[in-house]
Amino acid sequence: MKFTMMSRSFVFKLGSVLLLLAAAGTSLAFHAFRNYLHDPMPLQEPVLITVMPGSSLRQVTNNLSQRDLLPLADALVLWARYKGLAGSIKTGEYELRPGLSPEGLLALLVSGRNKQYPLTVVEGWTFRQALEAVWASDKIDVKLRDASDEEIAAVLGDNIPFLEGSIFPDTYFYTAGTTDIAILSRARQRLENILAEEWQNRLGGLPYQDLNEALVMASVIEKESGMLAEKQRIAGVFIRRLETGMRLQSDPTVIYGAGADYTGVIRRSDLDTETPWNTYRISGLPPTPIALVSRTSIRASLQPEDGSYLYFVASGNGGHYFSTTLEEHNAAVQRYRSTLSPDSRDSDLNSDININ
Repeated sequence: MKFTMMSRSFVFKLGSVLLLLAAAGTSLAFHAFRNYLHDPMPLQEPVLITVMPGSSLRQVTNNLSQRDLLPLADALVLWARYKGLAGSIKTGEYELRPGLSPEGLLALLVSGRNKQYPLTVVEGWTFRQALEAVWASDKIDVKLRDASDEEIAAVLGDNIPFLEGSIFPDTYFYTAGTTDIAILSRARQRLENILAEEWQNRLGGLPYQDLNEALVMASVIEKESGMLAEKQRIAGVFIRRLETGMRLQSDPTVIYGAGADYTGVIRRSDLDTETPWNTYRISGLPPTPIALVSRTSIRASLQPEDGSYLYFVASGNGGHYFSTTLEEHNAAVQRYRSTLSPDSRDSDLNSDININ
């Protein structure tokens, strides 16, 4: 009896010790697993991976494990199953950056946050320049390379009166496989939204039939000056010219109309050549924009600066000198011409070197 009581006591104590050891082991295992989920993966630099349609989490983790980028791949799969996320990963291209943990990897794959690529379309570009930039961008799926301008316009919308100037210049982010149609459609919609917003705040009495004419004017302003402080003043000059029956006489319209024939300087023969865009030869606005326009140029065309200026010429320091009278303007022209090299002075008839 005494031996039996001692045996029971010993067994009880031994069992207690074993339970304590098991609990300690479980705690250590839990902490080790928690550290595994939170510790950074062995990524020395950003790594791109692509999850194809139909791929499983195990396939993705095994691939990373084979590349020595993810230890204990099975452990992450088990954790994902426990959390009910193993079947929730999204297809696409993902960028894994140094510092990413296994738990962060799982969250990224479930989120569907694919790698984003930037595409910058610059104000002042032509539509064709923007199109070439889209086609030259990484990961863009090109659909329109063999399309005509008419076909491209039809894809972008039935209400597009002209393709030139029909999209908004900005930086757009896209994922691999995005089509050129999708990018251009986004840029088109952005322009329509901005035009509508700015049109609501336009000044009264402007000589435009509709916002398309305002867009044409904005494109001329865009090409005349990149200085924000000048845009509304230049708009005021052009508005007053239209109201008084004067021609716009804008060099950028001559250059645009000349197309591939433009040699880099504007000569008298260029000013005399009749094209639909040559505002030295046509009255009123050109038939289409001559460039992609920024919001500031759109706003300037709709909120021109009041005043009496009718002329402007380059000042030689990046800006322009504005004049009210032709005499003052001609003097400013001569001052500007004196800053040019002899070759430029002989061949370059800067805008506003007067043909009034």
